[in-house]
Amino acid sequence: MQDNSPEEIVKSCVIPFRITEGKLELLMVTSMKKQKWIFPKGYIEFNLSAFESAKKEAYEEAGVVGENETVELGSFRLKKKNEVALLKVFSMEVTKELKDYPEKNLRKRKWFTIDEMNEAIENQDLKGFVTKLKDSLKLPNQYPV
Repeated sequence: MQDNSPEEIVKSCVIPFRITEGKLELLMVTSMKKQKWIFPKGYIEFNLSAFESAKKEAYEEAGVVGENETVELGSFRLKKKNEVALLKVFSMEVTKELKDYPEKNLRKRKWFTIDEMNEAIENQDLKGFVTKLKDSLKLPNQYPV
């Protein structure tokens, strides 16, 4: 018996972050077609690990470089029109923001607080990974009174 179902596509996604005055900030970029705020993501290149591909996407799409201690936060299935992809999600602490990068003229980039990010994206899985990231960092005074 032959299985004609398409092979699952695996992509990687990176949640670039920094900590400013004890608060978590997340870097997002606009998508190419709809100009929606997203985290950098793309296909995993054949000669790179999922993590290395995620870091490369962060550089190409957002112009940021980060720590090598990137953590895989988990994965979920992302359904688009004609494909279903398994998206592996990583966090990356940004150490350098570049003025010039490959997709500089194709996308906008912006730092978001968690509340702003929750308003900007609809995907509940990604929101969950941001919560997981925040909890893993054990930040004091995340929401000071």
